[in-house]
Amino acid sequence: MSFNSFGHLFRVTTWGESHGPALGATVDGCPPGVPIEAEALQHWLDRRKPGQSKHTTQRREPDQVEILSGVFEGQSTGTSIQLMIRNTDQRSKDYGEISETFRPGHADITYWQKYGIRDYRGGGRSSARETAARVAAGGVARAALKALAPGIEIQGYMTRIGAKVIDRARFDAAEVERNPFWCPDPVAAEEWDSYLSQIRKAQNSVGAVVEVVARGVPAGLGAPVYGKLDTDLAAAMMSINAVKGVEIGEGMAAAELTGTDNADEIFMGPEGPEYSSNHSGGILGGISTGQEIVVRFAVKPTSSILTPRQSIRKDGSAIEVVTKGRHDPCVGIRAVPVGEAMMACVLLDHILLHRGQVGGAVGETRGKIG
Repeated sequence: MSFNSFGHLFRVTTWGESHGPALGATVDGCPPGVPIEAEALQHWLDRRKPGQSKHTTQRREPDQVEILSGVFEGQSTGTSIQLMIRNTDQRSKDYGEISETFRPGHADITYWQKYGIRDYRGGGRSSARETAARVAAGGVARAALKALAPGIEIQGYMTRIGAKVIDRARFDAAEVERNPFWCPDPVAAEEWDSYLSQIRKAQNSVGAVVEVVARGVPAGLGAPVYGKLDTDLAAAMMSINAVKGVEIGEGMAAAELTGTDNADEIFMGPEGPEYSSNHSGGILGGISTGQEIVVRFAVKPTSSILTPRQSIRKDGSAIEVVTKGRHDPCVGIRAVPVGEAMMACVLLDHILLHRGQVGGAVGETRGKIG
């Protein structure tokens, strides 16, 4: 098994490599009758594509998505949807020198240890270019969510780049689309601009933290123990290239709190339960509470840097590695649309799972789903 699929009822299989002719996704489980147009999917891909600012890789890919099956006259048919994105700006010669070398921080050595063969051109399957397929599939999920649960809104943004963090007191959701960092703090965005320029000029890279919030999620999604909503969200975010940590709600910071601080008090409001806070990140016992779903993930510094690093060749001999090519000084920037896409896929999957298990049955204090 090669494990290129995720999801239960809404299932996505991605395929393709960084320097192959194309990559894409096969989407199974999208309900029929959902309005889907290539132009709508393209909107989400345009937010992720490279070369849009000086702070991302200068590889010029249009990331034009093609719908090959599963959509007829602008609507999903209920059959598998095949999405394809052609690669047009490969420079495979940039990687010829590392065909026998393992780059530090990359999956080169582990792919070789596992399979005995690897596509060294841009990392092949391990390249972050694979995430374009996820964003395309996420566009399908968003279209289905709009039809089944139109109140759901998903927004991602960066809260940290290296040691520099946003000031939550200046948080402005409208600012997210106004700067190249998806940063909700306009002051921090200006600071990050000069900071990342310095990092790039130093031939280095830096990590980041991305937060993804889903608003308007109905209560009742997820199931106890092995079907938890937060389990699937954590797995989905952790599967994104370069992600090394995931938090739900308070996450690791919950270890610093007392029980009285951490417990979100519950009150009955005019439209149902209301909470005094959201330390849980909108999920209790693996099931959504109706509050905002808050997921946070940490992205490591891009391993492809021009600063020399020590490594080995396939024959075990030592070598000093300088990674050439076009790379992101902070891959966390383009991870924001990817995190949003994974959130959309998981939420749609759990809405379909809920409908399949309990249908319209809901508790007295919950609103209907779908």
